[in-house]
Amino acid sequence: MKKAIVVGSGAGGAMVAKELQGRFQVTILEAGDEFQPFGFSVDKLAGFRKTGLFLDERMISVLFPAMRVQKATSDMILVHGRCTGGTTTLATGSALRYDKGLRKLGIRLDEEFEELSQEIPLSTDHEQYWSSQTKALFDACAQLGFKPMPTAKLVDFERCVHCGRCVLGCRTGAKWDSRSLLKESIEKGAVLKTNCKVTKLGIDHSDNTVHAVYAKEGGKQTTYCADLVVLAAGGLGTPVILDKSGIACEVTLFVDPVLCVAAPYPEAGQDRHIPMPFIMQRDGYMLSPYMDYLSFFFNKSWRLPSKDILSIMIKLSDSGFGASYARKVEKELTLTDRERLEAGVSDCKMILGKMGVAEGDMFLGTLNAGHPGGMLPLTSEEQTSFHNRRLPENLYIADATLLPESMGNPPIWTILALAKHIAKVCTAAIA
Repeated sequence: MKKAIVVGSGAGGAMVAKELQGRFQVTILEAGDEFQPFGFSVDKLAGFRKTGLFLDERMISVLFPAMRVQKATSDMILVHGRCTGGTTTLATGSALRYDKGLRKLGIRLDEEFEELSQEIPLSTDHEQYWSSQTKALFDACAQLGFKPMPTAKLVDFERCVHCGRCVLGCRTGAKWDSRSLLKESIEKGAVLKTNCKVTKLGIDHSDNTVHAVYAKEGGKQTTYCADLVVLAAGGLGTPVILDKSGIACEVTLFVDPVLCVAAPYPEAGQDRHIPMPFIMQRDGYMLSPYMDYLSFFFNKSWRLPSKDILSIMIKLSDSGFGASYARKVEKELTLTDRERLEAGVSDCKMILGKMGVAEGDMFLGTLNAGHPGGMLPLTSEEQTSFHNRRLPENLYIADATLLPESMGNPPIWTILALAKHIAKVCTAAIA
């Protein structure tokens, strides 16, 4: 049986591994450790904010090793998961099909989305679990003409304890993450290596193939070889591996920036209820209720009890201009990005005003982002091959690096479908 190496265990990597195992002998290389949910009491830790010890968002990894934070050149905070399951473990469990950019290229993933719907249960019928405040917020948004829609969720609400900690890791297993795909792969014979960070690829230019995958594992340099290599280290990680391997990417990084507009609201209860229960699609961004824990711990404006904060997220579809390098991420917001962000802030203020909040009481969160991608985007020329001509013949990519534009929406469902299709393509190519 031919061998395959999959780098990364998030949505793309775990799906590709699951689809390939059996056709190939798959080894999954994950830079992080086994995922563990955030184990501390949010309320107790909130008391430490007054001590001034929480100086920098990057400190969150001390308390929560799975969550990694770095700053872009613009001082925007970038968040990603380094653990089994990748960033899916830190997501809100939202599942939206948003493949508009791919369809523009002639890429149709209807078959893969249908397969997903049969394999992973989705729920849009969860309004019965909403708090009274969430229902009131939904009604306010509807009255303002924002057309709110319940969010499709990868959550088993019968198992959900409504703790509001989806982005800190689900303790009950009610929220789906890609570890379930890893488990299925391993049961079929795949091998998972954790704490194994891929540094670069060894390329044989005589036949244009990857002949080695170099990684640091337990402090030692290790080498893996396979007939097929699939990079799924994420929109920040995959470009770095390619760059170190002598394969240039584009300067087209998008990150889906997030900014929350919040206000004091006694017993709002967002810290104990479903995050992103409904969404509102706008021109170039979306809006959704969301408790921003990074802002709560590190932004001085958020020094209120978590239960008394009412917050609305703006998730921006940003201009693809930026790059991820080994030592830094260069990413600035364009004038258009900032204009859209300002429009989103105005929308949020209108909604909070409808809820009875005075504008002078409203405050902003920390600008952060967690959906990087786009640095080797698919083109219409690759709508069948899914293989950029810069890549060695046995190297494929299966993460957001391939997406042609920022979605400004939760990307997991779309990445899963894309990875499913790529598994089919590279199986046919390397068979």
